[in-house]
Amino acid sequence: MIVSIISPCRNEAAYIDAYVAAVLAQRRDDFELEVLIADGLSNDATLQKLEDWSRREPRLKVITNPGQIVSTGLNLALQHAQGEFIVRMDIHTTYAPDYVAECVKTLKETGATCVGGPWVAQGESFLQRAIASAFQSRFGSGGAASRQRDYSGPVDTVYLGAWRRKALLALGGFDENLVRNQDDELNLRIVRGGGKVWQSSSIRSVYTPRASLAALFRQFHQYGYWKIPVLQKHRLPASVRHVAPFGFLAVLAVLAVLAPFYTAAAWAFASLAGMYCVAALGFAWRAGSGKGASLAEATAVAAAFGCMHFGYASGFGRGIWDFAVLRRNAGAAMKRLTR
Repeated sequence: MIVSIISPCRNEAAYIDAYVAAVLAQRRDDFELEVLIADGLSNDATLQKLEDWSRREPRLKVITNPGQIVSTGLNLALQHAQGEFIVRMDIHTTYAPDYVAECVKTLKETGATCVGGPWVAQGESFLQRAIASAFQSRFGSGGAASRQRDYSGPVDTVYLGAWRRKALLALGGFDENLVRNQDDELNLRIVRGGGKVWQSSSIRSVYTPRASLAALFRQFHQYGYWKIPVLQKHRLPASVRHVAPFGFLAVLAVLAVLAPFYTAAAWAFASLAGMYCVAALGFAWRAGSGKGASLAEATAVAAAFGCMHFGYASGFGRGIWDFAVLRRNAGAAMKRLTR
């Protein structure tokens, strides 16, 4: 039996060697591995390193991804895959030695269409550790089950994912009109079609978060932006978790405009902004080092909360403007934002 690993990448010269070595070292119980990496026209040394690997390692196949985005890379790798099972693995994640084996085991035992593990973040630098703490906090994630490392059971979506190849092909793969949220959208199709998405705490990996607050803001801005075409495609009303950050930002924006003219608006703006800061610092203290956390730690985690919430909210608002008001299609928006 063959298990196919599919991975998109672009400009990952600093990380690709360690990633390939770790994937090829995965424990194999009763299967063989093939590794398919879709390179999105890297302009650093990534492709050269991948070609060096492929000459030495027949299990590794390098595929050119002219679309350059994650969804096109995943679909190209899927088209070339020969395995009965497909496991998605990304470059900036560290995996337990039995990650692939546990994915296959969970698919067999649960009968789920898609399985995966919790999204666990762990940073190296001071700021990355703060961002990781914000990722894992209920205040940062809105209580998403996918961030609960000890939870096993049905979920709306999982981190990365693994599937039977026939099932993933029958679903049509990933939506290539989406720069972000293509995994969430695929899982939404699975659930709406009567399938099951399952998270297992035995599928263990650690995600390395962004290294700066600016990069974190951009990441969540894209998450919010690309949530709108997903909601439009499936004609779904946004859940409270989807709209709460945008609703809060919109109220603050209206109050900020009215504040110079109305004292009540100024007081309301100051009160709401103050309550958010207090709540962010309170949850940051709990999410950081716990009792005795320094002010610097709590401030950094709170800043990460702000980047996540307001990055998502601003992206969501821009998505409403582009897709709902201007009625741009997702393909046109993708070309405009990624060129």
